[in-house]
Amino acid sequence: MHIIDIWVNCPSIDTADAITDALLDQHLIACANRYAPIQSAYVWDGAIQREQEHPLLLKTRADLAQQVEDAVRALHPYDVPPIIRIEATANADYLAWVHAVTRPT
Repeated sequence: MHIIDIWVNCPSIDTADAITDALLDQHLIACANRYAPIQSAYVWDGAIQREQEHPLLLKTRADLAQQVEDAVRALHPYDVPPIIRIEATANADYLAWVHAVTRPT
């Protein structure tokens, strides 16, 4: 059993919560953690931008990662949403829970 964490920065709490609710409703993720706002700096259209963002950590099975990414892209307002996959390991009970609450592929 393999799981993956997917990190997504969102422009608002509403966006983060909408993504979370949709993915939980579709059983694509087992859990989401929304973190306190951060200050992000990045280059866009040739200029340095600074924006407040709301980090969202999504936990799912590795075999659902592409479906989660596709759903996030559909729900996220950014032209290029940051969707970062992080392979994860966990204790056996947690792995079993993630697999039990997410949809079969």
